[in-house]
Amino acid sequence: MRELLQQTTSLWNVSLFVIAAVVLLMIVLGFVTYAIYFERKVIGWMQLRIGPNRVGPLGLLQTVADVSKLLLKEDTRPKHADKALFALAPVLAYAPSFAVLAIMPFTDKIQFADIGIGVLYYVALSGITVLGVITAGWASNNKYSLIGGLRAAAQMISYEVPLVMSIVGVVLLTGSMNLREIVEAQTDMWNIIPQFLGFVVFIIAAQAELNRSPFDLPEAESELVAGYHVEYSGFRFAMFMLAEYVYMFGMGSLVTILFLGGWLPIHPALGFIPGIVWFILKFSLYIFFQFWVRATMPRLRVDQLMSFAWKCLLPLALFNILLTAVVISYQHGMFQ
Repeated sequence: MRELLQQTTSLWNVSLFVIAAVVLLMIVLGFVTYAIYFERKVIGWMQLRIGPNRVGPLGLLQTVADVSKLLLKEDTRPKHADKALFALAPVLAYAPSFAVLAIMPFTDKIQFADIGIGVLYYVALSGITVLGVITAGWASNNKYSLIGGLRAAAQMISYEVPLVMSIVGVVLLTGSMNLREIVEAQTDMWNIIPQFLGFVVFIIAAQAELNRSPFDLPEAESELVAGYHVEYSGFRFAMFMLAEYVYMFGMGSLVTILFLGGWLPIHPALGFIPGIVWFILKFSLYIFFQFWVRATMPRLRVDQLMSFAWKCLLPLALFNILLTAVVISYQHGMFQ
């Protein structure tokens, strides 16, 4: 009887977990749908254009129509492409983007997995997407796709270094890589204040990691058509676009957790407002910043891109680690 009860409880827990995962997937898909819509509207507003306004009230169904068109398009494939790798690449690009959301604490109660190395988990898993991008460029048997894939690999690997280094200061201050503990350690002061230099490095490196303007060189239509996914169409192309916006969701969540206090209010007097509301507000501010940058900044050259990573961001990230270590050592009386 006890074994039957345990099996029933385990089955119920698994069912709840699966349902919660499906709900999160629906939320993320909704975010992607309307992030694209609001990106087009915001950029249109900044550039004195109208933006989507035809399909549905205020154009709210424009992205739904675009996605439907993509899903109904013919799934073409180059004659001499590597069939297995060509089909595998979109999966390699998308799967890690959704898996990293499992460790995000959206509030003190809403989180799938509370692991002690949440920061390391995110960095390690997000790096797998590089394999999907390179695979897409190689398997397409197209020189423009290959160059786009190699550009993406060089860019993502180069900017991964300052991105990780910028987080080290936060880990030193908190004494933990657990994302929940990092948020709880910001009760008195958000990390953006003592770690402002690390925050700036992180924001810039995150733009490059997401292949967003002005670092969208792997998809530079001026010289590479559409880069690594130029040969993809239909739902396979949609998976690459989905991965980009899901990573934007993940990176926005990570910025909010590491530097903006997560679900914590601006002032304790405002603690009566639910934590999820604070999280969404901070998260939305970062997403708006993404749209703002895309609307205003021109694309860099590839040599400028690589030089900026190794000659500017990396030294700044290392200096931030040194400065943080010195301040912490001084606070603990090690220089007395």
